[in-house]
Amino acid sequence: MRDRFSTGVVCVLAVLLAALLTGCTRSAAGGESDKGPTATASLSPSATRASGFGAVFLAVDECSSFGKASFTEVPCSGERAAARVVARHDGTTADGPPCPATTDFVLHISEQSQISDEDGDGAVPQGYACMRNLQPPHPGDPGGGGGPRTIVGDCVYGSGSGQVRETACDGRGARKPQYKVVKAVTARSRCPLSTALYVQLGGPQPVGCARPL
Repeated sequence: MRDRFSTGVVCVLAVLLAALLTGCTRSAAGGESDKGPTATASLSPSATRASGFGAVFLAVDECSSFGKASFTEVPCSGERAAARVVARHDGTTADGPPCPATTDFVLHISEQSQISDEDGDGAVPQGYACMRNLQPPHPGDPGGGGGPRTIVGDCVYGSGSGQVRETACDGRGARKPQYKVVKAVTARSRCPLSTALYVQLGGPQPVGCARPL
């Protein structure tokens, strides 16, 4: 097109040229997607993003929609918002910092390469988001019967082979509680004499002292 015009009419009106440039700009903008970030998951939730509300997909204080197997990043003020990000880390939960004690669940974000994203690098790094439900119930609360961490105030039951699993202290879970974690210490020797079970907690005080119920 540029070669044809250069050999034809030499005098091109400035107004026409400006109109053509404006038309090109609008056409490029019209091709952008206005879809929000989307995420998919299998047994361990993983996320991908088309675009987002910030430089990081599911950054701290951003919200996700309902569902852990399929979810999207949504405005926290919207009716689709279900949980808020209370902590966000790169890498895996095995290598990274633990989530806050009262985290309700964790979303594992798989590494993805995208054509475009908010920070312009075209990639979503592997990471995980520690989530807190916007409304009760909160399984991550002490005695709530769930959450990614066992903390002081939680109840457990023996699941065989020397293993224990968390359950609600109020007995409303599928299994009745048998022990309650009453203290977190650095070593077993620091547990109270009434301790009947030691529970692995992780963190700076990795030993949970549990008494029978």
